[in-house]
Amino acid sequence: MARSKTFLADFLRRNMPTREQMEENRFVRPFAHRVLRSELWRFTRRSVPRGVALGLAVGIIVPFAQILFAALLSATVRANVPLAALMTFVTNPATTPAIWVAAYWVGKWMLRIDAATIVAPVNTAIEQTDLQHFLEWLTGATMVTAFGLVVIALVSSVFSYVISGWVWRAMVARKWARRRHRRQRSPAE
Repeated sequence: MARSKTFLADFLRRNMPTREQMEENRFVRPFAHRVLRSELWRFTRRSVPRGVALGLAVGIIVPFAQILFAALLSATVRANVPLAALMTFVTNPATTPAIWVAAYWVGKWMLRIDAATIVAPVNTAIEQTDLQHFLEWLTGATMVTAFGLVVIALVSSVFSYVISGWVWRAMVARKWARRRHRRQRSPAE
């Protein structure tokens, strides 16, 4: 096997399953025709930021089967599937408690719930909406924390979309600059 320029690329090539192996997997087979389309696995200037933002949002909001949800949603928004799946690992046993505490504080601040607020009337007023039932079902958290998780997921997805787009453009510009520099240094034939 030919070596690439980086250790990471070699590691991923050795350990990532091939497309054929994924097609043969019994869990992927029912929706393989959607998720394994080649355009969802290419690294392009549009699919990379979409994959990063989608994976981050799914990783923060959805507490279970994150990679599956990220892969399925990638097909709908034409995001890069490997990056969407990779970004779900932002939430792991080390980071999840900090994210949930921050989500509680953000939700508490945005919903203006403090110690002076009588929590029982607020909860009964909020419980009557379908939004709370949906958010509690989706995140497995109370209304305040679930609202905070959604806010954090949206804000971090927007920032990650913009930043990954900038990084992608900088990498491409650097690659073109190197190519231009090599052409100028080489003797004209």
